[in-house]
Amino acid sequence: MNSATKLIANEAKSIVQAHLDRLGVPQEHQMSQQEKLDKFAQIKAELEKQDAVLVAHYYCDPEVQELAELTGGCVSDSLEMARFGRDHSASTLVVAGVKFMGETSKILSPDKTVLMPTLEATCSLDLGCPVDEFTAFCDAHPDHTVVVYANTSAAVKARADWVVTSSCAVEIIEHLDSLGEKIIWAPDQHLGRYIQSKTGAEMLLWDGACIVHEEFRSRGIVNMKALYPDAAVLVHPESPMSVVEIADAVGSTSQLIKAAQTLPHQRLIVATDRGIFYKMQQAVPDKILIEAPTAGEGATCRSCAHCPWMAMNELDGILHVLQHKDQEVHVDPVLAERAKLPLDRMLNFSAGLKR
Repeated sequence: MNSATKLIANEAKSIVQAHLDRLGVPQEHQMSQQEKLDKFAQIKAELEKQDAVLVAHYYCDPEVQELAELTGGCVSDSLEMARFGRDHSASTLVVAGVKFMGETSKILSPDKTVLMPTLEATCSLDLGCPVDEFTAFCDAHPDHTVVVYANTSAAVKARADWVVTSSCAVEIIEHLDSLGEKIIWAPDQHLGRYIQSKTGAEMLLWDGACIVHEEFRSRGIVNMKALYPDAAVLVHPESPMSVVEIADAVGSTSQLIKAAQTLPHQRLIVATDRGIFYKMQQAVPDKILIEAPTAGEGATCRSCAHCPWMAMNELDGILHVLQHKDQEVHVDPVLAERAKLPLDRMLNFSAGLKR
């Protein structure tokens, strides 16, 4: 973990702890089934009252994903979240994820109200790519096409030529490389190196990393594989290359769920945020899912394979924001219009891939 990522990881801890302190909720509190059902009923009523729909990322806690499913919302990766919110008839979108996802929803649905359980839920990749520094980097290489990962601010997207997600990044970079374009890639260096290895494209990489995926180590996974030699290893490409190289399947969240279904193995060692286990277990109810070890152990674990900001999306926060509308996402209209261009390129390209 580089020094910048360590600082971001420490900031994550302080932001999340302050959030919990304000809520006055002990971290170890567990809802009873009846408490959960009562909360679901309250939120469902508010969603109907406000003409709202809940859109949740795979990395949110299981009860948030379950609520989205039960209320006609969406549980998916960031690309499908963007499509779903844009195309749904609801006038209000409640985005359970991190801030860049809320911004993307607002950019694609400017006439809709976009709410989040908390606007403090951000992303180490977003934090690690400040727009002023990134703009200077791009200006120093004016002959390069600028491609940024979805895990970036609206301002960084506005400086880009293309936005990609991990589910379509390889295909888009292959396309640009076939046109002979030199590429600036930001912010995740590990995903960038993975794409380079798959495409051979010429890419300048920004030095960013995800504080969750950065923590996976090949040694720990090899040791676990020794315990379960019949298991397949599933890895998100935001992980270090040494981890990617020992994987049986590498891909985005949605691609890893598909891999879980298609691989013949009954045991799966999964190296991504453990929030994915909710939908993955639905897809393969008879298979055994094993959480890949991270660099930390016990009390020293820095990520424990769960994004601290994703964990800030709680049922109480969803209910509160529907009732009070005090966590609304706003994006400057001029900035949003510029950011929409590379987002639309991604969505149109991805739609072509699906046909």
